Amino acid sequence: MITVDFGIVPIGTEGTDLGDYVSVAVQAIKDSGLKYELTGMGTQIEAQNLDELYEAIKSAQEAVFKVGANRVFTVLKIDDRRDKKDRGLQDKIATVNEMIE
Repeated sequence: MITVDFGIVPIGTEGTDLGDYVSVAVQAIKDSGLKYELTGMGTQIEAQNLDELYEAIKSAQEAVFKVGANRVFTVLKIDDRRDKKDRGLQDKIATVNEMIE
């Protein structure tokens, strides 16, 4: 299972409100069919392979351009773990929570 934390920052916008840009990026991720979680500072995605992950990110970036961004800065943090199968975002959280309880 591959997990990613990513954020897209539109540059060259007229104001500081980014909700319109964020919403179209998240909609593109949702439309990809991948499992995702929106947070206050980015979006986390689970994917089975890099191809589907990169295609979803590409769609999100293109969506932000389509609504008027002149430049898009995207940051990805990818965890591609292959020694354990199907270990997703919630599994990682559960492991840490068990350790601190």
